[in-house]
Amino acid sequence: MMKWIFFGLCAISLLFGAGLGRMGEVSSAVITSGGEAIQLGLTLAGAICLWSGVMRVASQAKLTEQISRLFSPFIRLLFKGLSPKSEAAQAICLNISANLLGLGNAATPLGIAAMSKLSELNGHSDTASDHMCMFVVLNTASLQIIPTTIALLRANAGSASPMEIMPASWAASSASILTGILMVKLLSSLRGRKGSLLYGRA
Repeated sequence: MMKWIFFGLCAISLLFGAGLGRMGEVSSAVITSGGEAIQLGLTLAGAICLWSGVMRVASQAKLTEQISRLFSPFIRLLFKGLSPKSEAAQAICLNISANLLGLGNAATPLGIAAMSKLSELNGHSDTASDHMCMFVVLNTASLQIIPTTIALLRANAGSASPMEIMPASWAASSASILTGILMVKLLSSLRGRKGSLLYGRA
């Protein structure tokens, strides 16, 4: 689906560029954007390598176990049946910790590691488990106590008070994450009931 969206955007840009006689600007934008994309990719790759190394160090130093112990009540509540001592739970806890601090680049490799472990527990099935769905919600609609990344972008843009968005960030992220959790629980319950009805008919 995404490939068709990108194709459509490119086609529309070329069409309007040709129609308005601004193909030179379109060509310039393509070249400039290509360079910026490479620079962004290298920047993200560096951040992912850094935080992957930090995760490895934290794992070797047993810090992941300490963080998992701190979040164990939360893990038991939202991920029923998942042991707080498992590698998946530890990766989830580290991802949540990074998101709480607003460190998006740090949360990305941790989220990939957590989803990989959850996929292993799910038998690498093509159908996502309830735990995987819940984690996607937590990672996407994350609660940010300190919106570090956004504040940094605001500071670079010349904002006099880059952290003044904190109350709005707390309200928005709290509302989104609560809505997401409730929807996952509701849909999981509906799927369980549907499965039970089908099993009973069989």
